[in-house]
Amino acid sequence: MKFHLITVTAFSQNCSLIWCTKTNQAALVDPGGEAAKIIREVSDKGVRVTQVLLTHGHLDHVGAAAELAAHYQVPIIGPQKEDQFLLDALPTQSQMFGLEHCDPLTPDTWLEEGDTVSVGGEILSVLHCPGHTPGHIVFINDKARLAVSGDVIFKGGVGRSDFPRGDHQALIHSIKTKLLPLGDDIVFIPGHGPMSDFGYERKTNPFLQDEMPVW
Repeated sequence: MKFHLITVTAFSQNCSLIWCTKTNQAALVDPGGEAAKIIREVSDKGVRVTQVLLTHGHLDHVGAAAELAAHYQVPIIGPQKEDQFLLDALPTQSQMFGLEHCDPLTPDTWLEEGDTVSVGGEILSVLHCPGHTPGHIVFINDKARLAVSGDVIFKGGVGRSDFPRGDHQALIHSIKTKLLPLGDDIVFIPGHGPMSDFGYERKTNPFLQDEMPVW
């Protein structure tokens, strides 16, 4: 499986284009905005988008999902159904952040822990990792040792939990019990910022140590 990051919007959000090299079938994960830019970069890679995948319901991750799904005539898949309230509130979110109006969105398929998504011959497993949002999911491609983690974990940080229905303890629990046990060699694409791997974060991320540092 190959991937290409497309950074979009004022939030510098990582939209991930992932694809199967055998079939050239691709998925767009978390297209947060700037649909025209995403379409250009997909065209440059010469792949065929077959689905739009969402890790969670925040505007900066879903803002261009409906437009791209319509453009490519493909389904929107994910997140977990507990994020429906966020997708219903997309008009309010767009107004709050002073961004272009975004209509409410209901995906074609909700995802649950244990589900799998096929991108050509590549298989993504689904983990439900609440905390940043209640319905946040993470996509894992075990063969490539790659995770698309949305806003659960970042290089040197973790997702915010001060949004509606955020839960910091649940977030840390998700990371420690579901993501880190997958192996130190798993590289992850975060929703914002540079990539990292679970081993580096397990050892150095201050939010994942048993005792928080005193500054």
